Amino acid sequence: MQSKAANVDQYINELPLEKKETMTRLRETILSHISKDTEETMQYGMITYVIPYSVYPAGYHCAPKQPLPFISLAAQKNFFAFYHMGMYAKPELLNWYIETYEQKMQRKPDVGKSCIRFKKAEHISFELLAELVSRMSSTEWIELYEKNFKR
Repeated sequence: MQSKAANVDQYINELPLEKKETMTRLRETILSHISKDTEETMQYGMITYVIPYSVYPAGYHCAPKQPLPFISLAAQKNFFAFYHMGMYAKPELLNWYIETYEQKMQRKPDVGKSCIRFKKAEHISFELLAELVSRMSSTEWIELYEKNFKR
């Protein structure tokens, strides 16, 4: 389910009331912990935090006319999705998140290589996501990206 929203405020305003509060809190969590040289935008129908051209002029290798994506948020029909590209490039970051989530929440997380899915808002640990966001700077993400993906 991709949104056609032109900007982040429109995306959030179009959400059902029961999802707005959670998405707003997820957004605030990211904004207060992400590297300050990132930009918030819409990309692929999701709220996305990118490395702007002023920091990384090459852009995204899959679509060079787009800035390099780093973290994304989406409110899907049956879950909230939190994408962290750094977890895909750095497996120890993904493993840290899984282990820490299980200890803190007493349940297994629903994760993919770069995606964390939350079927219920009460399954979200905002504090843990804040720590996840702050564990990788934009500079580290660029270095990992160039090492692992850029050809």
